[in-house]
Amino acid sequence: CCIFSKKNWLQHFMEMEMQKQRLPAAGAPGDRLCLEKCRDKPGPKLDSRTEASLVSCLERFIDTNHFILSRLEQTQKCKPVFSESLLED
Repeated sequence: CCIFSKKNWLQHFMEMEMQKQRLPAAGAPGDRLCLEKCRDKPGPKLDSRTEASLVSCLERFIDTNHFILSRLEQTQKCKPVFSESLLED
């Protein structure tokens, strides 16, 4: 695997944390637009068209989050290896 210096490790760690924070918001604008298109007029019940549209939005949301999580996992595969010598500098 990879061995990073303290500086490189810190930079890598910060990048990964920033990616994790962006994850929940990654699909938000598209999801909101999708939901707004599904539910064009308020009412006490969902008709079959609205229900199908909402299911489609939910499936797209799940697929998007799965894709983003997979990419995040790929970038984390090469995690830094700690060694005592790195901590002593």
